[in-house]
Amino acid sequence: MSRSDETSGDGFSEAPPHFHGHRERLRERFREGGANALPDYELLELVLFRAIPRRDVKGLAKTLIARFGSFAQVCAAPPARLMEMPGVKDAVVAELKLIEAAAHRFAKGEITQKPVLGSWAKVLDYCRTTMAFADREQFRIIFLDTKNAVIADEVQQTGTVDHTPVYPREVIRRALELSATAIILVHNHPSGDPEPSRADIAMTLNIIEVAKPLGIRVHDHVIVGRSGHASLKALGYM
Repeated sequence: MSRSDETSGDGFSEAPPHFHGHRERLRERFREGGANALPDYELLELVLFRAIPRRDVKGLAKTLIARFGSFAQVCAAPPARLMEMPGVKDAVVAELKLIEAAAHRFAKGEITQKPVLGSWAKVLDYCRTTMAFADREQFRIIFLDTKNAVIADEVQQTGTVDHTPVYPREVIRRALELSATAIILVHNHPSGDPEPSRADIAMTLNIIEVAKPLGIRVHDHVIVGRSGHASLKALGYM
């Protein structure tokens, strides 16, 4: 290190910014105790360190949590809404979306190449991870083979904050294209409440009616929201 790197123009040593020590202490707590040792805003700070290397990010982390509600909701927030927040630039959005994508990929890996009915809790975790915090309704179909292993997992429709158009014959047509013998229907309620509506129940029964003569079984229709999930099968609607 040269002399100029150690001193300021007046010859006195320059102290590193105060947040440098905070960053190292936070990293050390994470290394020793994992994510459970940190509240949401501090876990978010660790992500922001990479995108904003030369500024204190504690205030921004707290602001983002206050605005969106939790670490998961910050990562799942639409880029346009994130960019509305002062201090959030493209680099921050990229880091948050990378975390979200990694979470989705990890959760999906837990349900592929194995019978999903034997790992139902992981299916529910996957559905919640990928859809619970979306700001618009999505209708997802998990296509299964004769051993109930996942053939494909597709978002068939994306709608508004409270409605997604679903066409039963298109659902079954896609199942036939993939040679699926069973399907799991999934959609989210951006309102947060997973309670099924009358329209949800009617649509599910319609799909079952179209699927049955073709030998395609509908195992369940799961609705996810921030407050939990609802299974139409468990509720006795199918």
